[in-house]
Formats: sequence, structure tokens, C-alpha cells
Amino acid sequence: MALYKRKNTWWTDFSVNGQRFRESLGTTDWREAQAKEKELISQASQGKLAAGSQQLGRSAFSQVADQYVADRLLHLASSSIQTEKERLKPLKAHFGATCLNRISADSVRQYVAQRKATNLSNRTINMEVACLARILRRAKRWHLIADEIEPLPERHDIGRVLTPEQKARLLRTALSKPEWQIAQLAMTLALNTTMRACEIRGLRWRDIDMIERVMTVQKSKTKAGLRLIPLNNQALRAILQLRERAKALLGGSPLSDWYVFPHAEGATKPDPTRPMSSWRTAWRRLTREAGLSGLRFHDLRHHAITELAESSTSEQTIMSIAGHVSARMLAHYSHVRLEAKRTALAALSKDPQGEGHVTIDGTKEDFDDPGEMQVIENMVDVTGLEPATPCLQSRCSPN
Repeated sequence: MALYKRKNTWWTDFSVNGQRFRESLGTTDWREAQAKEKELISQASQGKLAAGSQQLGRSAFSQVADQYVADRLLHLASSSIQTEKERLKPLKAHFGATCLNRISADSVRQYVAQRKATNLSNRTINMEVACLARILRRAKRWHLIADEIEPLPERHDIGRVLTPEQKARLLRTALSKPEWQIAQLAMTLALNTTMRACEIRGLRWRDIDMIERVMTVQKSKTKAGLRLIPLNNQALRAILQLRERAKALLGGSPLSDWYVFPHAEGATKPDPTRPMSSWRTAWRRLTREAGLSGLRFHDLRHHAITELAESSTSEQTIMSIAGHVSARMLAHYSHVRLEAKRTALAALSKDPQGEGHVTIDGTKEDFDDPGEMQVIENMVDVTGLEPATPCLQSRCSPN
């Protein structure tokens, strides 16, 4: 065990169980270096500091990040890999050539502050930091700073739900411009099938049976998302519009393997063998025009499920239509359904003039019915409301 200096920075060189460890302590203070050395020896004794991670810790962040993505290819779907790459872009731009063992709690907090200054949501920043943590764990570095990094508070609301007036205004606005037609048709499907955006983009013509009026979701976020959804009139009308649009763009009836929403749909020659990447630009302009800026396309799914819950649809039916619904979401929609029932029953307690019924008087009037009185008399015997046993009947008989 030895402490030594390199360019005024203290380093440690020690061995545990035959393995040699050499690492910078990142300080110029001798007492602080001693404390850090003891901590490293303790971690090495507990198996938290691997000899192989020493070399990885001296590697640049961007280099380890690329290797991290390559290793994840075996475990994640292509869409999840793309998401990981998106999260790594700002991390690589910030840390870049920084060695992993030089990433401290202060540098992570600085990164969080810079990302927050760009008005990003707390959830997005937390997901990026989580990706950073997975990379640092490979070099046995994350546990050194984990206690000092607190995640930003996140919103835990289920999703935004439109009022009837907002929904009508959104539909009117979507129909006002031809360039918003794709966003409008996708919106119609989401509101009438509870489908996610990724499910709508992955829809092929072979998945639609217009005779039986059903749609099969073949690819979804989870296995529970694979399901059969009946088409109501509005959803079927949107599908027919998409079919006519495909005929006009592609010069004939679409093939079964073609996507309902083709790639580069607005181009001169769209590619129906690839799915559309997004309608984000049209959706943002549409929602701003409708006075609903910030409305996510995914909120349409929550709105549709809320309408199902308010119609007293059972949880089993909701899950059959919507696919995967978490326990937290089910609890939320159960509350929605209860509130809808409470509102409906509250309306029964008001007369046409807006005054409540007199419950006691109403109950007395009900008992004035001779038929109901006869039923009650039949229930009453000499012992009270409960009919007497045969033994009591024989003792109390006037004969």
C-alpha cells in the first residue's frame, strides 16, 4: 500500500487478494488522499472494485458508451436501442473525451443543471442520468457518487384528458388544413381504438379485416399489447380514407405487406414497405392552432381509456381493448369510473326544479301500495319480521 504524487495529484497503489490496484485519488490534499485510499481498499475487499474496471475507468466516456450500445444489441429491441442512442447523444456531447474515473458528483450535477436550463422535462433528464449510471457501473464508479445524486421530481399524473369542447375543437382544427390530414387520421384511430403512436405507425394492411371490422395489433410496446380491436364507425371511416389516399399516391390498391402509414408519405414517391417515422411537426402545429399547446399524441390514448371507464366498461374489457395497463393506471381509471357513477346518481336526487327529493315522504308513499304491504304482512309472524320456526308456530297457534 503506497501513496504517491503525479503532477501534484495523489495516487494509490495497493494489492488485495493478489490483485493490484492503481488509481488516481483526484485530490492534492494528503489527508483526503489517505481517506480515499482506505475507502478504495475497503471496496476492493468487498468485490466492488474489480481490477479490470481500472482500465475501463481510464477510458473516454464516448468510447465506453459506444461499446455499451453494442453490448445492448443482444438484449434490447431495435426501438429500445434507438432510444438509448438518443439518450446518449447529449451525454457524449457533454462528457465526450472525459475519462470515467474523472466523472464526479459535481460534474453530474453540472450536467443536470445545463439540461434543465434548456427547459427539458425532469423525466427526460432522469432517464439520461440513469443511462450514465449504467455506464459508470461497468467501471465500478457509480456507487462512489450515487448517494450524492438525487433524481429530479417527476410528475406522476396518468395523462391529459380533454373536455368535450376541447375534443370537438381539436377535431375541427385537424380538418381545417389538408397538410394535417395524416395527423388527423392517426388521431381518429387513437381516439377510437386506444392505440399508441408506435402501434399506429406499425399497422399494415394485412392487419385490417374490413369485412369483420376488426384490427389486429401485431407489434406493440409489450406482449400484452398484441390484441384484436373492433372498429367502430369513425375508425372504419378513417381506414377507408387511408385506403383511398394510398390508391391515389401509389397508383393502385395497397398490398397486404404495405404499411397503412407509409414512410415519407408527403414525398413524390413514398415508400410503403417502411413505416412512417413521425407526424410530430404537423401535430405540434395542429395543437397550437387548436389552443391545446403541449397536448401529447399519447394523451389521446389516455382520453380514450377514460371515456371507456366513464361508460362503466369493466377493467377486463378495458385491458382487452387497450392492452397493457399498469396497476396504477387501473386504479386511476377505477376512480374515474366511480366518479362517473357518482355524478350520474347525484342527478337522480334532483327534481326538475333543481330541488332534492324528500326521501322520507317518498318512502312513506311507497308503502301505501297495497301490494307491497301484503308482501310485508306475509313476512311478519307472531315473532316479528323473521318467519317463525315450526316449533313456535305450533305453540302460538290459536288452535
